[in-house]
Amino acid sequence: MRSRSISKIFSIFFSVFLLFSCSSELDFDQVNDFKLEPVLVANLAYFDILANKLVDDGGTNIYPDVRDFDIFKDKFFNERLKKAEFDFEVENNINRSFIINMILLNAENQPLQTISFAVPSYKGTPNVIKYPTEVFENTRLDLLKQTQRIGFVVIITAGPPLNSESLGNLKLRSSATAYLVIE
Repeated sequence: MRSRSISKIFSIFFSVFLLFSCSSELDFDQVNDFKLEPVLVANLAYFDILANKLVDDGGTNIYPDVRDFDIFKDKFFNERLKKAEFDFEVENNINRSFIINMILLNAENQPLQTISFAVPSYKGTPNVIKYPTEVFENTRLDLLKQTQRIGFVVIITAGPPLNSESLGNLKLRSSATAYLVIE
């Protein structure tokens, strides 16, 4: 019985002690120092063109493709984007070399920048090429923020003619990494 009463007394003193816990003044100005730096990764573009869709006569031919790219219409994203990186990978299973041009277009369809990729012909072994990362900062980022459409132009270089019986395909995969600063 005596141990129960000691235990109760100890519990009461401990509870009273908890009521006198430490505290400090709250500094609501800390919110002014708040800064987030999220990184977003997304698919940028993808295409898979069959060789029999690239019919040509053995000379230089162009296969165009234009897509809307209206991410920069979002004011919140546009104002907070501090850096962007584009990564590209091309797989060619066609016995023919190509040049792929990615053209960034403004609202009036005027080219802002062109990024070119030389694609070697298929020689019977895996032909996946990873290109150096395209980094957009400062002036180059300002041009990117004006982009409203992205055009892809596949230039078929000289070589044996492609026809409706040609085998293989040309694939482009790309991603974009966006670095934001939110203060």
